[in-house]
Amino acid sequence: MPVATSGVRLLPNAITVLALCSGLSAVQFALDGNNAGALAAIALAALLDALDGRLARLLDATSRIGAELDSLADCVSFGVAPAVVLFVWALQGTGVGWPVALVFAVCVVLRLARFNTLLDDTDAPPFAKEFFVGVPAPAGALVALLPLTLFLQFGDGWWSALPVVAVWTVAVALLMVSRVPTLSAKTVRVPARHVAPLLVAVAGVAAAVVTFPFAVLAVALLLYLGHVPYAAYRYRWLAHHPSAWEVPSRQRRAIRRTARSMRRLGLRPPLRRRVAGAAARAGARAGAAVRRRRAAEDNGFRPAKRSRRLGLRRSGSGSGGGP
Repeated sequence: MPVATSGVRLLPNAITVLALCSGLSAVQFALDGNNAGALAAIALAALLDALDGRLARLLDATSRIGAELDSLADCVSFGVAPAVVLFVWALQGTGVGWPVALVFAVCVVLRLARFNTLLDDTDAPPFAKEFFVGVPAPAGALVALLPLTLFLQFGDGWWSALPVVAVWTVAVALLMVSRVPTLSAKTVRVPARHVAPLLVAVAGVAAAVVTFPFAVLAVALLLYLGHVPYAAYRYRWLAHHPSAWEVPSRQRRAIRRTARSMRRLGLRPPLRRRVAGAAARAGARAGAAVRRRRAAEDNGFRPAKRSRRLGLRRSGSGSGGGP
């Protein structure tokens, strides 16, 4: 039994090593001129990277060495390998090609270092676990290879020109080290009623990948880039409504619709600071009045009875009767 347990706990690290080997194989494919093989190897490394962490949490096999190994494998597979692939394919032979490749690799390393430090951040809001800070390294590597993907699908074009590839690579590198929030698939929950349609969609995507692999990859990368503005909006909305994070998604959508309707109607939320200030001033005035009344009572002064203030007379016992 202990041997089997240790073997199972070793499985996530084995997948991480396979991802590292896949990233290094991409470099070999690029040096041999096999651009399709290089792209496929990096895509396989991204898939394996998505599996090893989930498998480690599922098997309760997380460890310090596994985390360090995963970071080093990501550095090679999504930093060094894409930089070399892009350099060999389109950037070599120019004065800016190698600096661009270096900038990309360094940004990936910085992005991974920041990710490791944010794991120990206890000051982050609860909803922050739904997001990555910046574009993750696997997604960034594939997005950086989008010009190569288009080249493999459509041939030469403006997307394969040297200035476009260089600017695109630097832009993706900056996105990875930026503070732009992107959605994390770790917190995605699929409702039970959507499982069957999702499986059908997965089968359709698998058939499309087999038939048109590069076109499907290009569309997926464009859709990923299109989600970035939505992720930024969602993060900003949750930052202004942190209590809505624990609300079910259906009720959360209803809250957003109500907020949009209020804005269209020109309605504004109450001015909390002004209301709170007015309440504080009213309380201070009431407290001062109470203190003045108590001080007067202590000095022997008795305020007039309520009946006298109203103009009423008490029936006196010492005076004679009335006329």
